[in-house]
Amino acid sequence: MAQDRRRTEVNRPQPPLVAFDFDGTITVRDSFTAFLKWRAGPLRYALGVLRLAPGLIGYLVHRDRGRLKAQAVREFLQGLGREALEAEARSFAEIFGPRLLRPDALAAWRRWRAEGARLVIVSASPSVVVAPFAEKLGADALIATELAYDVQDRVAGAFATPNCRGPEKIVRLRAAFGPDMALKAAYGDTSGDREMIALAEIKGYQVFRGKP
Repeated sequence: MAQDRRRTEVNRPQPPLVAFDFDGTITVRDSFTAFLKWRAGPLRYALGVLRLAPGLIGYLVHRDRGRLKAQAVREFLQGLGREALEAEARSFAEIFGPRLLRPDALAAWRRWRAEGARLVIVSASPSVVVAPFAEKLGADALIATELAYDVQDRVAGAFATPNCRGPEKIVRLRAAFGPDMALKAAYGDTSGDREMIALAEIKGYQVFRGKP
């Protein structure tokens, strides 16, 4: 009887899987940049951007968003303890959530939730910044770029994973949900979401335009 029950559980159809990009899709702008600006303050942020100028110029050649983002992590977050960073990210989400989240994206999220879908956020932003939003939304999973920490649990100024963008989103989704993972729907707003959207039955490219 126990064996039959296990076989039934294995054969039971999984709820549909729906993937949402975060920045520009659920939000009206890039959450990581907004977080850095908020945390640093106007003067420190302006100084940091000046220091990043060579990297910004280099981006015009190499077009590697991950490299540029890692430079921003080193400039603004390196040496910060994990617990302090997580606390600041929670404060940021609490303060800025109402100003960042698109109402039409939230409505679509709620519709899929009502239909029993598994909802996953797949973002190129660092997971520490997106996690408080994902928790508030009740996401079933968060897949994002992971920061590296040193032995003292401080931001090391690099990433522990590849930048979660483009084909990497598919790699990470399959790692989380299996190689035969199927997307019922996927939503995104940039070229970094196209591979994910292409795999979905319902393809939502730049469909959310609402503002808080």
